[in-house]
Amino acid sequence: MSENAKSERVLVTGGTGFVASHCLLALQEAGYALRATLRDPRRGGPVEEVLARQAGAPVPVQWCQADLTSDAGWREAVEGVDYVLHVASPLPRVLPKNAEELIRPARDGTLRVLRAAAEAGVRRVVLTSSSAAVIYGHGDIGRPFTEADWSDPESPDNSVYTRSKTYAERAAWEFMASGQTAMELTVINPVAVLGPVLEADYGTSAEIVLKLLNRSFPGLPRLGFPVVDVRDVADLHVRAMSHPGAAGERFLCASDFLWMAEMAEILRRRFPERAGDIPRRRLPDWLMRLAARFDPVVSGVIFELGIRRECDVSKARALLGFEPRPAAEAVVATAESLIAQGIV
Repeated sequence: MSENAKSERVLVTGGTGFVASHCLLALQEAGYALRATLRDPRRGGPVEEVLARQAGAPVPVQWCQADLTSDAGWREAVEGVDYVLHVASPLPRVLPKNAEELIRPARDGTLRVLRAAAEAGVRRVVLTSSSAAVIYGHGDIGRPFTEADWSDPESPDNSVYTRSKTYAERAAWEFMASGQTAMELTVINPVAVLGPVLEADYGTSAEIVLKLLNRSFPGLPRLGFPVVDVRDVADLHVRAMSHPGAAGERFLCASDFLWMAEMAEILRRRFPERAGDIPRRRLPDWLMRLAARFDPVVSGVIFELGIRRECDVSKARALLGFEPRPAAEAVVATAESLIAQGIV
């Protein structure tokens, strides 16, 4: 935390989102003044109430209306701000067929925020990218990925979403390399983000746990992914925001890799009363490939079958003191909060 936190203001873009809400909580605890963007001005008050319940005290946020697809509002949003956490990014529950529908707003929105921040004299932007910009296009490389790796968006080992994150982060670094600004950039690359859901408008990644709990999956495909708790994602953002050594760096943000079968077993052990609803049967790869012909959700993940992608977070540990929770804890926290919110 910066020694001058109480006099410093931080803008969090997309402040009503899953990761952004937890970033606001972490920043509030660290003593920063808070500003956040939203698309719908009606959402600010209810989100503040949610944050206050979680924090046990008011979490005052100055809300600004701005959208990644328009220039309107961004100059006002960044005025007088010391740091920007650019968390907002499109992540639909069903991926569009036209890649540009996701790539353009992700890339152009990132550049829109960077330009506005640079013109306003912001010290540093922390960009929430994704492990999707690191771990795809390589298949199973037989070692953990590091920040030196970049996804190949032209490879078939990709989805529309993973391509959009790669193009957006590449554009951010190219903007910084152009020499147009003295502003600093730091990038956080989280994996699948689980953890406590604060309200019914929850993160897309939580859908995985929800579907394991509510009988939505007929069985368990041979799919897996590295997991991280949203509280650790927020913690790493705050650590990276003012640490002198974080300028110009990327940081993978991950805990353990889990197969879906492992996630199901974690949930059965923690919630034995729900064990009958949680699938046990393994789905063969051929059945998944057949389903992908008819189901766009399945077709969007079929390239993941059987591939183990692990991430090395030793850089964040060594430089920033990052210590993520075990992935199992993130899975359980997601489920507990979904149940508490009445979503399951």
